[in-house]
Amino acid sequence: MMTRVLIAEDEAIVRLDLREMLLEEGYDVVAETGRGDEAVRLASELNPDLAILDIKMPGLDGLTAAKHIQTNHRMAILILTAFSQRSLIDRARDAGALAYLIKPFQKEELLPAIEVALARFREMQALEQENANLTADKRGLAEQLETRRWVDRAKGRLMDDMAMSEQDAFSFIQKEAMDRRISMRDVAKEVIETGLRPKKEN
Repeated sequence: MMTRVLIAEDEAIVRLDLREMLLEEGYDVVAETGRGDEAVRLASELNPDLAILDIKMPGLDGLTAAKHIQTNHRMAILILTAFSQRSLIDRARDAGALAYLIKPFQKEELLPAIEVALARFREMQALEQENANLTADKRGLAEQLETRRWVDRAKGRLMDDMAMSEQDAFSFIQKEAMDRRISMRDVAKEVIETGLRPKKEN
């Protein structure tokens, strides 16, 4: 099935370019809007696989819209921004964004960012499944966010030290947790704190 995408971008030209790029690559653009509050409504009604949100929009900014969407409707979120400050990237992550893209961008940059967001969403679903015994209260959500932070740090360490892809690094953490019947957070901590690494094949 085609990946269903919601576009929320207040600049009409950028929105049109996004739509054309996505359609050319076989994505299904289910809705477009230039307002953050409208994006929240459309996400609720259409439940797309991916929401592409600009940060600066009328109604609601993209980060606030992302928080609303992730609180009520789980989906991959890609944030568009004209800025690359670390603080902004951290805020986007905490709002539920799984990838970000700096404007202006080319198709060659857009498509990998989309695939990263979708892959990280699948990872997030796996983490949530592991934490399924936790209730969906503030403590449960905080636990999930903390687990995600540890896993993200561990993936980065494996990618740097072992030249692994992000997907392979996550797969190693997930498999190690399943094989040893421990949590992915515990495996991630071992990667960071004790140097746990995949065994080299003979």
